Amino acid sequence: MADTVTFWLNDRRVETEEHAGLLVLDYLRKRRFLTGTKEGCKEGDCGACTILIGEIRDGELVYEPTTSCLVPLGEMHGRHVVSIEGLNLADGLNPVQRAMTDRGGSQCGFCTPGFIVSMCWYLMASSDETPTLKGFQRAFSGNLCRCTGYTSIDRASEDLVSDFGPGGRFEQIWSADDRIQALCDAELLPAYFADMADQLAAIPPLEEERHDYADIAEFFVAGGTDLYVQKGEEIPRTDVKILNRHPEMRGIERDDEAGVFRVGALTSFEEFGQHPEIRAIMPRMDHYLYLIASLQLRVRATLAGNIINASPIGDMTNLLLALDTTLVFHDGTRERQVEMKNFFEGYKTYDKEPHEIMTRLLIPIPDDDTRIHFEKVSKREALDIATVNSGAKIRVDDDGIIRVASLTVGGVAPVPLWLEKTEDYLVGKALDVKTVRDGLRVAHSEMAPISDVRGSADYKRLLAHQLLSAHFTELYGDRISFDALLAG
Repeated sequence: MADTVTFWLNDRRVETEEHAGLLVLDYLRKRRFLTGTKEGCKEGDCGACTILIGEIRDGELVYEPTTSCLVPLGEMHGRHVVSIEGLNLADGLNPVQRAMTDRGGSQCGFCTPGFIVSMCWYLMASSDETPTLKGFQRAFSGNLCRCTGYTSIDRASEDLVSDFGPGGRFEQIWSADDRIQALCDAELLPAYFADMADQLAAIPPLEEERHDYADIAEFFVAGGTDLYVQKGEEIPRTDVKILNRHPEMRGIERDDEAGVFRVGALTSFEEFGQHPEIRAIMPRMDHYLYLIASLQLRVRATLAGNIINASPIGDMTNLLLALDTTLVFHDGTRERQVEMKNFFEGYKTYDKEPHEIMTRLLIPIPDDDTRIHFEKVSKREALDIATVNSGAKIRVDDDGIIRVASLTVGGVAPVPLWLEKTEDYLVGKALDVKTVRDGLRVAHSEMAPISDVRGSADYKRLLAHQLLSAHFTELYGDRISFDALLAG
């Protein structure tokens, strides 16, 4: 018998026994006839189906913009689902709709609901001290438009920045302790948002929420950003387990005694990248996130899902591999640890028992002298699958000797490739142009790229060479220049 999933859909409480694996997009359009949410690519790429999902975290109601084409309905228990219809005001346009109308931000209109939802999220939930055009652009980074060239949408965003920024007519709303309440009080957001936290808190948890990670199911759904693209037609017809019903498998804790960050397997890319401890060891994390995926996908994609998908070009996978991450598995009775550098055995194969679930990751806390870097090249600069990507964790002592050189490359082997021989060669040697050049030659001996739709084998070798060089020149540019490496 199916679980009764209870949640709020816009301003109404809903109870449903629909299949847990049914997409929220399909539920909205085909069951509730809320067709403002558009079906575009159905792969999370275009953003036309963007909705807001609100949930209680640490006692606070948090909203995130999400592509509904990758979200299982069974995960919505106890949450607030907001479609474009749920942002409409009773007596006129909301501020985002007004700005988009005034600036001609819509042409064919197909993508417009997704843009408006994402931009409303920025007004409701952004943590920026003041609104900015860059902030709006980050919010709708996963919304694609074929018609406008984005200029009119940027102008609409600039109008909103003027209205809600310093000196604007709604300045006090942006600085309010409770911005959602302030928007409701100003009648710029539907009034039902004001008591939504209490409404969600009143929904009892599902009885099935327990530590039974190893229950047998056809599909285990985490973020769904890969799984629904690959198996989207099958999932609603089979037995599924919704892993995000286990909040204990999320979050990041620093354990100084053990010398590790304990990271929940279901921690999303965005949670990981925005955590202050992670940002402290990777100051350029915002740029890495920009290269990896849009905001709408980063709030869904999980670290464990990226690893278990086992793509040789998984972005977070290659970064975590360079960080010497250890994976923790549970089969319902016992726990087992596997070093990530020993986890991948071949293309899409790895050291995992059939009934094991990855529950957390252990990432060694780097010392202050360790530097971490990530590089990626894809056909589009951002929001695209990598042709080649690479992670690096390097430490050089004050005497100029390399002590740590954990390097990874994706797209040049059947697995996310840890350059073991290259690390062995570099460690203990002086950091100079000759050492890096020789290390790159060793790295090439470890690669075995193949030609495919993303590029020829020779092209991938060239990219890998450039990205590995960039780690050293970006992290130690005072010692090694890119031109000097190219001269060799």
